[in-house]
Amino acid sequence: MSGAAIEVRDLGIRFRRNRRGRRSFKDLFAGASRRVRPNEFWALRTVSFDVQPGESIGVVGRNGQGKSTLLKLVAKVLLADEGTVQVNGGVAPLIEITGGFVGDLTVRENVRLTAGLHGMSRAEVARRFDGIIDFAELHDSVDTPYKHLSSGMKVRLAFAVVSQLEEPILLVDEVLAVGDKAFKEKCYKRIDELLAEGRTLFFVSHNERDLRRFCTRGLYLDKHRLVLDGPIDEVLDQYNADHNSPQA
Repeated sequence: MSGAAIEVRDLGIRFRRNRRGRRSFKDLFAGASRRVRPNEFWALRTVSFDVQPGESIGVVGRNGQGKSTLLKLVAKVLLADEGTVQVNGGVAPLIEITGGFVGDLTVRENVRLTAGLHGMSRAEVARRFDGIIDFAELHDSVDTPYKHLSSGMKVRLAFAVVSQLEEPILLVDEVLAVGDKAFKEKCYKRIDELLAEGRTLFFVSHNERDLRRFCTRGLYLDKHRLVLDGPIDEVLDQYNADHNSPQA
């Protein structure tokens, strides 16, 4: 068996520009190329790579090139139309700040629900609860409905819960772009701690400094395909050369 944490082979997924478009029964049995209708496009195609345990991977590319889609495929939020994604170990996904949270439930109830959905036992949730609230800086909002929290508070809560999970693979997608400087630095320190524990990091960001800080390897997506897989500095330098400016 492979020792890789994540194995991706010939991965492809397509979306519809017009959601009302329908496929015929005949389309379901046609070859892949024939199944692509005029209102469909490939968001990713023929993407292959392995991620070893403990690696920190940064995904680089312009908007719309499939970076977030790739993370959702790894998290099994989306299912591929072609190829395979094999994840060997649990995943702690911080890819959508609203994922798993219920607007009408309080912060307290959402912590219990979301942590439980990720496999944390009731006893473990109770043991970690105060630490989660402390990290999120939501002491005065524990009994506030989630829908009344600001965007920054939602990010703090999501990061506080997910960073307490003991899953070996952490997926982070742009979520740290929201929030104040002091909280971002606290999140950075927590990511540093997780990496020091040997966790695997799959990281999407438009912030070049963050990519260089956390990642040792980069995947560069362009025209919905993987065009470069290498050390993060080389990948960022190539991206900048191709687009004549550093990432924001």
